[in-house]
Amino acid sequence: MNSLHEEYSYKHDLNPKEMLKVIFDYAAKIANERRLDNLLMLMADMGREMIVSDRCTVWLLDRSKDELYSTVAHGVPQLRIPSNAGLVGHAVQSGQAIFIEDAYTNEEYRNVLQSGAIAMDQVTGYRTKALMVIPFRNNEGEIMGAYQAVNKLTASRIFSERDLEYLTLAASYAGKSLESALLTAEIEETQKEIIFSMGEIGESRSKETGNHVKRVAEYSYILALGLGMSEEEAELLRIASPMHDIGKVAIPDSVLKKPGKLTEEEFDLMKSHTTIGYNLLKNSTRRLMKTAAIVAYQHHEKWNGRGYPNGLAGEEIHIYGRITAIADVFDALGSDRVYKKAWELDRILKLFNEEREQHFDSRVVDVFMEQLPKLLEVRDLYSDVALEQAAEAKEL
Repeated sequence: MNSLHEEYSYKHDLNPKEMLKVIFDYAAKIANERRLDNLLMLMADMGREMIVSDRCTVWLLDRSKDELYSTVAHGVPQLRIPSNAGLVGHAVQSGQAIFIEDAYTNEEYRNVLQSGAIAMDQVTGYRTKALMVIPFRNNEGEIMGAYQAVNKLTASRIFSERDLEYLTLAASYAGKSLESALLTAEIEETQKEIIFSMGEIGESRSKETGNHVKRVAEYSYILALGLGMSEEEAELLRIASPMHDIGKVAIPDSVLKKPGKLTEEEFDLMKSHTTIGYNLLKNSTRRLMKTAAIVAYQHHEKWNGRGYPNGLAGEEIHIYGRITAIADVFDALGSDRVYKKAWELDRILKLFNEEREQHFDSRVVDVFMEQLPKLLEVRDLYSDVALEQAAEAKEL
């Protein structure tokens, strides 16, 4: 790619009606988007369309690492650079917009361009001409990142003052939207950590390792995808499934850690961990906690209606409960427990085939068999021994 003339047919600047349509279309999409990566892509696409540029990149400032990072860059892989590097770093540090008509003749930023855009052109064959970088701020006025636009696609091939105004408008909107998204992401990450830690607490009280909840989470994710769930829903189940046994925190040690067979009374007490877990989680309005409540409540229900606590049968059992049930049993059978030794894989697979339409949904069993190679990879990766070795290596 030696020039824009060879690669592109020229476009026209948007008229006011077209500009409003772009803004309203993207505003609606951005308002409904929760995932940060997707939000950044929408921001980049919006900026590119508003000013008719070839490429648009949204950079965010990571103050903890003193770096700028981009998860969205049209035609460029994910990047991390020092916060003072290149034109973007200069704009972020100074708080001023940068406007360049031709990267190869610009004197003001010659050194920066030769070590950045021009050097990259020599590697890729791309021809950088016009450039704009606009920093954006949060509600407190702190700079949190920058828009970078490369190459105007109209006949002039030069960004105008109006383009600068439009990208500044997009940057202002991006700052406010991204601040909200980052706060939401931070809250969700905190929720994930709390849920996982609580799940580990539930397991550790019964002398089962915290690695059990890691494995059940990964198994549940793989099975959910295999059943055709979206990436978002499968990820939701992966995060929530570690809470399946949180109710065990209220079960007495004399029952929870008993090495022998439980009496009928003790087993009834053990079964109550499902309702205890559900009652702990059910009142949250968060989707994540609602999912965890379902998993805690229903992962011991059986397809034939002989499970507990409510004797649900068939599709009365939520699909999250059906998935977590087989993930939990697979790991429990394949692991040493206080009351038994780990089963061999062939024995587990034989049981699962026997338990179709009895303990397990046959559709979930089918997916389990299809996904078995991936499940076994997870079992090896998250085995107690492998994780202990990884922890020791990290300490060294």
